[in-house]
Amino acid sequence: MDRILVVDDSRNVCTVLSDLLEREGYQVQVAHSYDQALDYIEGDDLSVVITDLKMPGRSGMDLLAYSRNRRPEVPVIMITAFGNIEAAVAAMKSGAFDFITKPIDDDELLNAVSRAITESEVNREIVSGFFEEDGSFSVDFIGTTPAVQEILQTVKKIGPTESTVLITGETGVGKELIARALHLAGGRRGRPFVKVHCAAIPENLVESELFGYEKGAFTGAVSSKPGRFEIAHGGTLFLDEVGEIPPHIQVKLLTVLQDTAFERVGGVKTINIDVRIIAATNKDLRSAVASGEFRSDLYYRLNVVPIHIPPLRDRKDDIIQQSEYFLMKFSAKHGRKYPEIPTDIMTAFFNYDWPGNVRELENVIERLVLMSEGPTLESTFLPQEISGPESVQETAGLRDVVGGVSRATERQMIMDALGKTGQNRTRAADLLGISRRTLQKKIKEYGL
Repeated sequence: MDRILVVDDSRNVCTVLSDLLEREGYQVQVAHSYDQALDYIEGDDLSVVITDLKMPGRSGMDLLAYSRNRRPEVPVIMITAFGNIEAAVAAMKSGAFDFITKPIDDDELLNAVSRAITESEVNREIVSGFFEEDGSFSVDFIGTTPAVQEILQTVKKIGPTESTVLITGETGVGKELIARALHLAGGRRGRPFVKVHCAAIPENLVESELFGYEKGAFTGAVSSKPGRFEIAHGGTLFLDEVGEIPPHIQVKLLTVLQDTAFERVGGVKTINIDVRIIAATNKDLRSAVASGEFRSDLYYRLNVVPIHIPPLRDRKDDIIQQSEYFLMKFSAKHGRKYPEIPTDIMTAFFNYDWPGNVRELENVIERLVLMSEGPTLESTFLPQEISGPESVQETAGLRDVVGGVSRATERQMIMDALGKTGQNRTRAADLLGISRRTLQKKIKEYGL
């Protein structure tokens, strides 16, 4: 169960946040001062720290600095009053994961916590998988095939430098994992790692998202806002799916990379930045350059050190190690006894091409751990595309059956999913194959 530390001198705020988080299935620890929080940071297996920015005595900024130094893998979410936005931005530049303004919106906080837990899990995997306790580099995390060994050696060599890196590979191969490893391997560890998913930002918002904007720059700009470059100052900016950046923004991005300075949208003040750039794409950027979709000068600026991650189907010898790792991870996460992987499941794994790559394998292992009973995983719960249509009938998700089952059956499926996930709605929604918002509506509808 994920454990969250809430730090606020207001006992009422702590009570409200604790109740909200516990209803979502989280375990919550509460501290009312900097000194009380230190004991939890030192002693507990924390997933996230939520702290007020201003407290009597030592502030949330002091706690952020201490946590980033002692527990860099644990994300810190800052809570601040509306008037302290500039201070909150400064906190993010110092390594805070996110900030939430008061009065606190429940959905906004839960969304931030969910994202922070994901980051915490990734960071723990990197710290435990790539680095030994003495700080030396380990080369047995992702796999043992020659391609993986070459990648890990490159990360070991390039991580401590300031070089720009371009990571290529299909969706789900682990590009973000390698980007975070590069960040943690260098001197910027403990400073911000800011991810921008370029494909997820509407084209008309890319510029303001990257570079920020001034008050009045456009309709709806009621206050100034820093961009991702500013927030990443001193740390690493990860441009995921960089091939999706519109051509007119590519020009400005190239200029910023060359000059290490820019102006916010609607602004005239030059802002200097110190940011390491790591980019990733599942596109063939050389072809995009040839077709005119991507600027050649920007491509060469990004492609200083290329790292290509091959798909899982081309390194199937890594499937055993990956499967064992995910089996151990999810057995511990869900409180299950460590089961064995039977021969028929492993054979099915080797016969499958894994279009979703390592991410798909991870999801399949978690599903098997959740659904299987007894000392071994059960092939009955393998997805049909892996086991074959004649050997297993796939259990449908709620999305697939909602139109064809009775309300009683639908209600029971939701109750079962909530029970399996310890009442964690986010994980239950994932298990059912629906959005968290849809699950919340169904819970209210059925009075659960």
